[in-house]
Amino acid sequence: MLELCLLGCGGMMPLPYRKLTSLMARYNGKSVLIDCGEGTQVGIREKGWSFKPIEVICFTHYHADHISGLPGLLLTLGNAQRTESLLMVGPKGLARVVNALRTIAPDLPFPIEYRELKEKTESIEMDGYRIRAFRVNHNVVCYGYTLEIDRAGKFDVDRARENEVEVKYWSRLQKGEIIPLPERTLTPDMVLGPARKGIKCTYTTDTRPLQTIVEAAADSDLFICEGMYGDAEMKEKAVEKKHMTFQEAAYLAKQANVKQLWLTHFSPSVVYPEEYLPEVKKIFPATSAGKDGKSITLAFEE
Repeated sequence: MLELCLLGCGGMMPLPYRKLTSLMARYNGKSVLIDCGEGTQVGIREKGWSFKPIEVICFTHYHADHISGLPGLLLTLGNAQRTESLLMVGPKGLARVVNALRTIAPDLPFPIEYRELKEKTESIEMDGYRIRAFRVNHNVVCYGYTLEIDRAGKFDVDRARENEVEVKYWSRLQKGEIIPLPERTLTPDMVLGPARKGIKCTYTTDTRPLQTIVEAAADSDLFICEGMYGDAEMKEKAVEKKHMTFQEAAYLAKQANVKQLWLTHFSPSVVYPEEYLPEVKKIFPATSAGKDGKSITLAFEE
């Protein structure tokens, strides 16, 4: 299962009731952080989650409301005696930006590894899950991210026997192991049925609507998308600033056939995002407004 918490859902500036942009995901004892706006550490503390298992931080782009919380988080990780390396992923310039911020966090007991994104789409295989990055359309280079967890097919006794796989190897193959033997190599597909539906969450913010986003979010269990402006009449400003309205996000969700949509990255002028939902739900009924600490656990379908 994949646990998700929207740590902050504000854009531009923090408010007394709204931290800046950040999402945290937990899977199999490891954590992924997407963006690290001001207030991210507080959000993690309020949720009761740990900092130490964070193994990768992904940045959509380097505007302050998406990265201003990083120096403090690095210091906290260092004070927790972390020694494992930390992977950071983001657009070109990542190492330069992070090292500039580290002027106030220079001495860390752990190394930082950098993966700078250069292509329109890139995929990163982690421990049991996959991060897919896709470029979006903001006034600086910006990426969205999809987290995917694959699920193997069920064990198929008949298939194993048809492939003359000895019983002593069944358990290892079922766990995904590849077993080289003198006469042949045994692979998991020799004992497993067709792959089953996995888990998928897509996160994108600071962008105009794109077909690329529809393709990346297709059939997601959860689509977290920016809704900078609640009023449809703000579309002209959204176009100018390269952001989205609630309505545009809902159309993307509908086209992508996602299960549910969470809106996030609200303008400070959007004090009560729920006020706009009745009209937005006419476009995509499974829409809800994000809020700090909003959480969900996505599980495999049986």
